[in-house]
Amino acid sequence: MTKQLVIDYFDSKIGPLIMVYDEGILCALEFGEYEARCYKILAKNYPDYRLIQEPDPFGFRIILTRYLSGDTAALNDVNVIMNGTEFQKRIWQALREIPSGSTISYSGLARQIGRPKAVRALGYANSLNPIALVIPCHRVIGKNGSLTGYAGGLARKTWLLRHEGAL
Repeated sequence: MTKQLVIDYFDSKIGPLIMVYDEGILCALEFGEYEARCYKILAKNYPDYRLIQEPDPFGFRIILTRYLSGDTAALNDVNVIMNGTEFQKRIWQALREIPSGSTISYSGLARQIGRPKAVRALGYANSLNPIALVIPCHRVIGKNGSLTGYAGGLARKTWLLRHEGAL
């Protein structure tokens, strides 16, 4: 049976955003220039889906606008569907627990979830995060404090961390 998902596009101060909802719950949020990545993740999680475009169907743009205007806690209570393996979901949930305005290293996060040797696996799970910003993978940095890879680009990661007061 074909799954109907709702898609919305939003031009924000950090670039175009793509938001996808499954029954009113956010299941994907991606930066516009990575639209192909968004569709690839959707296809993996929803093998048979159809997108219906609706402008701001669930009022999420208001929450994003609040976040981008300085209310960095605005995204904390957004409901999301985490489609992934149990390990990925565990990582993504741990990411949601990193307070705005702070960062953690990959090794620190691995220790926090009780898997200190899983740094590479954690990094890979982080890179597959389907819900940018709300699952704040931009808050994970290198052990030496360096701003390592970010699917949205290092310039955007820098902007986000400055915006949240972590830099």
